[in-house]
Amino acid sequence: MTLKYSSGEEIRLGDRVTYSGTEATIELVVEGPSGDPEKDWNFENNGAGVMLAEPRVFGRVYLTAPHEREDLVLVARGSAPPTTTPELPR
Repeated sequence: MTLKYSSGEEIRLGDRVTYSGTEATIELVVEGPSGDPEKDWNFENNGAGVMLAEPRVFGRVYLTAPHEREDLVLVARGSAPPTTTPELPR
């Protein structure tokens, strides 16, 4: 299951968005069980959804059914954090 914005675009980790007019970043995309404890906890307790991070106004918020949220708008594609730790030169 691919989570999408109301515009139909795919939601990706690191996307910069506005939520109810406030700038935020997609911090977590949870589409189903993954083996990641944080994602699995959110899926088991809330269902599929996305975590938004914005430190000044609301902190973090988990949204289910983001495709129904017209106030969640993609502003720009961000760069997702690396999934592995880069190897340091020796």
